Amino acid sequence: MAARSTEEQGLGGAVRAIPEFVNQVKAETARVAWPTRRETLTTAVMVVVMTTILALFFFGVDQVFNLIVKYLLSLIG
Repeated sequence: MAARSTEEQGLGGAVRAIPEFVNQVKAETARVAWPTRRETLTTAVMVVVMTTILALFFFGVDQVFNLIVKYLLSLIG
């Protein structure tokens, strides 16, 4: 009988390690401090509000730069 290569042995070791890995993931997940529904909703609302404020700010900055560029181009042409 031929000896198994190190590659085959490694694959077998990996297959045997899968249940142990899954158990470790379950144990780690149980220790996570999950946010409450209210905390998640509050955070989501704050993200939407801040994103809207930043979008309006950058829109305003873009419009100012647009006016400056148009003015400078009108001096040339």
